[in-house]
Amino acid sequence: MPVFQLPREILFPDPEFAEPDGLLAVGGDLSTERLLEAYRQGIFPWYSQGEPLLWWSPAPRLILVPEEFHLPKRLARTLRQQTFTLTADTVFSRIVTECAETRLRTGEDTWITDDMKKAYIRLHELGFAHSIECWQADTLVGGLYGVCLDRFFFGESMFSLVSNASKVALATLVAQCKIKGIRIIDCQMTTAHLIRFGAREVSRDMFRRHLTLLIRNRAGQKKWRLEGNDKEEIVSTGACQEGEEQY
Repeated sequence: MPVFQLPREILFPDPEFAEPDGLLAVGGDLSTERLLEAYRQGIFPWYSQGEPLLWWSPAPRLILVPEEFHLPKRLARTLRQQTFTLTADTVFSRIVTECAETRLRTGEDTWITDDMKKAYIRLHELGFAHSIECWQADTLVGGLYGVCLDRFFFGESMFSLVSNASKVALATLVAQCKIKGIRIIDCQMTTAHLIRFGAREVSRDMFRRHLTLLIRNRAGQKKWRLEGNDKEEIVSTGACQEGEEQY
């Protein structure tokens, strides 16, 4: 299938035309309007420094339903011990920067270019992107960020400087999604690590159905503040029966 060149207008080809690896289109820009339209269609930008701007829509798609989250006993114990302090949306730009720099320090490439950082910081300022931050004393040791549209959270990246920090941030995100009524966390690419936490693959048709059902309010949100006063709210988990959709 061809890879589409995006026009100046904010238009995307049907994700059904994506390559087998998920590559759909090239070009365009990282304007807020284009990014929001992309996410509404299940499309996201992913490219390295020096490459053209690439847009992806992989299938199958890995998702995490908050009620299906699996919390290992050891991680639950870490949460109860309050080894970390958790916050949300207090240092969003630092989270994005650390996600990029942590990968570079370990010799990996990063898609979080300077232009990407600026674009997602703009989304955050408008209430469309959020972060979970993990601290030890006054030191930022882990966290994650993503885009949130209505009842759908699109995970972008996470980092960890000490053991379990990113896992605690993920468990905290799941708890907040349950409290805020967010029904799907998009994990984008399939990894064994996320599958161990209860993530599962869905077809393109099912993923697009989720998008249609759950993204109806197009307004941005206020900055997140962690809700719930008890660590038990984070470590408590539910379970959906197979095939059940709790909307």
